[in-house]
Amino acid sequence: MLKAVNRMLLALLGIALFALGGGVLLGGLDLQRHWGFDVPGWWPFRGPDDVVLGTEGRTRWREENWWWPAVIAVLAVLLALLLWWLLAQLRRHRLGQVLIESEDDTAARLNGRALEDAIEEEAQDLDGISRAHVRLTGRPAAPAARVRLLLKPHAEPARALEQLSRETLAHARDSAGLDRLPSEVQLREVRHRTRRVT
Repeated sequence: MLKAVNRMLLALLGIALFALGGGVLLGGLDLQRHWGFDVPGWWPFRGPDDVVLGTEGRTRWREENWWWPAVIAVLAVLLALLLWWLLAQLRRHRLGQVLIESEDDTAARLNGRALEDAIEEEAQDLDGISRAHVRLTGRPAAPAARVRLLLKPHAEPARALEQLSRETLAHARDSAGLDRLPSEVQLREVRHRTRRVT
């Protein structure tokens, strides 16, 4: 749903910007005179001397009582829509449930947060890992994991990654009855102050 809305919004925005840019370019380069064609009467940019918004357009409704409330209302609605769209991007695709296929062809649902917690707890028990944060994304029938690991100063990143893949993620995949669990892992090291030796 979110991908479809994003594509539609980007397509509409692209078409609008393309039309506006093409209209300004057509008038600014005086292409209708050079190429010998006429533009419609309502076309706003007729030549290089035209401006995007002239004095008449800027001052036409300034004295009307409804003008400023209408402008503020339109801008407020636009701001609310943009904030909704931004929040939808930030909260994207966290799985609430994971679909598990059983042997008798019945589907069970596993709480996504419970699986995330189980992966986090097992990952934090691994040697060299200080803290773990897991988020499940994707579709309920084909989940994927985003894992952030905070490594202790003595940890070996390659070893921690291998243990996470071979043990923790394999256990989660097998216990949930999944064929595969693609994962993206980010590693960071705990920052500690340098000690001054005197």
